[in-house]
Amino acid sequence: MTKRHSLATRIWHWFNVVALIVLFMSGLNISNAHRYLYWGDYGFDPADAWLSVIRFPTWATIPQRYDLAEARDWHNTAAWIFALALLGMWIASLVNRHFRRDIATKAREWSPSALWHDIREHLRGNFEHGEGKYNLLQKISYGFVLGVFLPMMVLTGMAISPGVEPIAPWFIDLLGGRQSARSLHFIFAWGIFGFFVVHVALVIVSGPIWQLRAMITGRTGKEPAHG
Repeated sequence: MTKRHSLATRIWHWFNVVALIVLFMSGLNISNAHRYLYWGDYGFDPADAWLSVIRFPTWATIPQRYDLAEARDWHNTAAWIFALALLGMWIASLVNRHFRRDIATKAREWSPSALWHDIREHLRGNFEHGEGKYNLLQKISYGFVLGVFLPMMVLTGMAISPGVEPIAPWFIDLLGGRQSARSLHFIFAWGIFGFFVVHVALVIVSGPIWQLRAMITGRTGKEPAHG
C-alpha cells in the first residue's frame, strides 16, 4: 500500500522542523545565561537548584556567540511560528480526521500480546506491520509528541514569558510556579530532541529516500504514481 501524507501534514512538518531547530539552538544560548533549574516560584541561588546544566558550545547555539538579547529575539519569533503551525496542524488533523484515522489507538491495541508483537517487529526491523498508516509504537510516540510534548512546550513557554504573569498569574500557578515552568520547558525540549534523534535514526534504517519523498511530494515512490 502506498502511504501518502496530506499537504497540510507536509507543510506543518517542515515548518515545525525549522521552528524547532531555531527554538532549540536559541534556547541553548538562553540557557547559558543562567545554567541552573529550580522548582517553585523563585530561584536564584545555584545551591537551591535541582539541576546544573552544562554550558553549551557556541557552534550549537543561535547566534553562534553569547548574546542573550538576540537569542531571545530568535526564540520569540520561532515560538510564534511553532505555536501557530501547531494550532493549524491540530485543526487540520481534526477536520480531515487524520488524528482519529491514523494516530488514535484502539483499546485492543493495548493488550500485552499486541504490545509485545509490535516491539518484536520493531526489533526485527519490520516497521510496516501495522493495520493502518502507522504501527502501535508509532501511534503512541506520535500521540505523546503531538498531544503532550509540543503543546506543553507552548504552555510552559508562555508561563515563563514576563508578559504573561501580570495578566494570568493563575496560569503560572497551574504549572507550579515560574521556575517550575522553566524546568518543565527544559525537560520537554530535551524530550523532543530525544524523539527527533530516534525518529531520524528510524527513517535512515527504514529507507530515507522514500521517506523523504513521501514527506515532500506526498507519495512514497514504492508504487507507480497514478493520475
